[in-house]
Amino acid sequence: MEIVMDGPLTGAQARSTAARFLAEHCPWADADAVLLVVSELVTNAARHTGALARLRLRLDAGELAVCAEDADPRTPVPRTPDLGGGGGFGWHMVEHLAERLAVFEAPDGKRIEAAWAAPSPA
Repeated sequence: MEIVMDGPLTGAQARSTAARFLAEHCPWADADAVLLVVSELVTNAARHTGALARLRLRLDAGELAVCAEDADPRTPVPRTPDLGGGGGFGWHMVEHLAERLAVFEAPDGKRIEAAWAAPSPA
């Protein structure tokens, strides 16, 4: 199961679509964590690369993956958070909330993939 949203997207559009996907296909997922990761990936792409090219949500082999593609080939670099309002919190949150996080080269930039495993059947 997969849904693909081509950008540019607002954070609200991405969260709304992701929330529906989670409710229909991944009721086991921590929706708050996944939606925050979706929001951060979309926002960071817009802020640091100009626009998100594509957002993909995929459920495959018991794993939920959120993939964000943008045109900048550079890997995100964690910054020291600025308590004065200058940002620096987003990538740290994504690293903390995702069970698995990876950055891959893509033909026109990069793909960031955050993933969560479905609980094992009892």
